[in-house]
Amino acid sequence: MVVGSAYSVHHVPIRLTYERLYHITENHPELAGRTYQLLETISNPEFVVKGKRGEQIAARKIDHRYLVVAYREEDNQGFIITSFLTSKIHQIQQRPRIWPTHN
Repeated sequence: MVVGSAYSVHHVPIRLTYERLYHITENHPELAGRTYQLLETISNPEFVVKGKRGEQIAARKIDHRYLVVAYREEDNQGFIITSFLTSKIHQIQQRPRIWPTHN
């Protein structure tokens, strides 16, 4: 069952399922009630970088931390894998950039 979806910077629909939302909020309870912000990070990130296993990682500043959302795009559709908040964004920013392509 799908909770919601958003279009990535590549105009690919990315879905958030109940199962993934449950996984995210069980491991990161501070993200409970932030479904809109998860989807907004996909559609309007500050940047997107490559993950270690073929996923893409979108990040957006929320208050004093960054909301990070890992997702996968396959065959013109996609899905959210996980999400978390971090203040240690430097490690993520060092990954190869997908979007925007300029530094």
